[in-house]
Amino acid sequence: MTQPEKLRADAAECALIRDLATDRDKRELFARLAEHLSLLAAEVERAARDRHPSR
Repeated sequence: MTQPEKLRADAAECALIRDLATDRDKRELFARLAEHLSLLAAEVERAARDRHPSR
């Protein structure tokens, strides 16, 4: 599993926890975590493309 795939899997888990959480603060926290991890995955992919454009 690549680093972006791992980050996206973690984001999906956070989204699942967000959807199952009954506490509003926890829902908001896991929503922010899911979004942050998704953005990190995109940044890692972008950095890899910029470093190795032929791949």
